[in-house]
Amino acid sequence: MEMKKRINLELRDRAPEEVTELVLDNCLCVNGEIEGLNDTFKKLEFLSMANVELSSLARLPSLNKLRKLELSDNIISGGLEVLAEKCPNLTYLNLSGNKIKDLSTVEALMEMKMMKRKRKMKLVHLKDMRKRRKKRRRMRMRMKMKQAQNWEKEKRRWASHI
Repeated sequence: MEMKKRINLELRDRAPEEVTELVLDNCLCVNGEIEGLNDTFKKLEFLSMANVELSSLARLPSLNKLRKLELSDNIISGGLEVLAEKCPNLTYLNLSGNKIKDLSTVEALMEMKMMKRKRKMKLVHLKDMRKRRKKRRRMRMRMKMKQAQNWEKEKRRWASHI
């Protein structure tokens, strides 16, 4: 289901101005961008967009009352600076399972306006970053071992022909 349709379903005959929580998990976003979400969601405090194949936050509307943002299991790799201006009251952010490779990408969050105002961000989840690195290392080691085994087999096979 597309994100626009999901938003309409989640509204349940309410005006966007009245909604405080919006869960858009597992819906599809076209071209990796947010669609259907706009500035009319003025009272929105919790937004969940987990596993929606989101790659960019560029089209995120201004959500001044947003406190919790769930963005796990997407393909976001950067552009987190947008959160500073669009969501000034953010206190919880989950980015686990995204394509973030460097901590420099997350440094933008540390310099956010909310941190300067001595507001503490409760949680920035990046737990899967380490796991992915370990998996990649293991996969590389397995591939190297497999290549070495194949090379040994080839050498033996050629040696038996000579």
